[in-house]
Amino acid sequence: MTELIEDNTGWRRALRREMVARRAGLDDAAHAALSARIVGHLGASLPVPRIAAFCWPIKHEPDVRAIVAHWAAAGAQAALPVVVAENAALAFRIWESGTTLAPDRYGIPTPVSGDWVTPDLILLPLNGFDAAGYRLGYGGGYFDRTLAALSPRPLAVGVGFEVNRLASIRPESHDQRLDWIVTEAGAFRPSAA
Repeated sequence: MTELIEDNTGWRRALRREMVARRAGLDDAAHAALSARIVGHLGASLPVPRIAAFCWPIKHEPDVRAIVAHWAAAGAQAALPVVVAENAALAFRIWESGTTLAPDRYGIPTPVSGDWVTPDLILLPLNGFDAAGYRLGYGGGYFDRTLAALSPRPLAVGVGFEVNRLASIRPESHDQRLDWIVTEAGAFRPSAA
């Protein structure tokens, strides 16, 4: 059993690097066009949330800030995740244009102050994903812990590029299933595995 866990850990570590490399292969024009298609599908498929959490795009992830702006214009509040402690759930702070951001320990821009909120929808970046609704992140487990801890659980919407679609991420017991996956190809609810 330990050998199987170590094998899966090594496999996931290598896969994470491959997924980042696949996105890095998109030129700026393709990245912008695919991100815009994802934003369009988000707007067409999901209702305007009360509080929408999103992630500042890093490592060539889809840039979905346009849907956040669209929802804000319709009355939603936006929030960004903040790592408050290692191996803990994320907390969320309100974000508006002009909010002061500083890189966290992972280099991700996060609000340095502001009100703490609980989102009713979280847009999660997909480093890798499968049709069963499981995502491969960067290995910290922050979003899995967060989704498991929040009650009521917010709508978990994965956003990613089709180039990062996998047959399976080999989900483990701690992996949280997503409610929606949105790529440039469209928005869908994952099928039961």
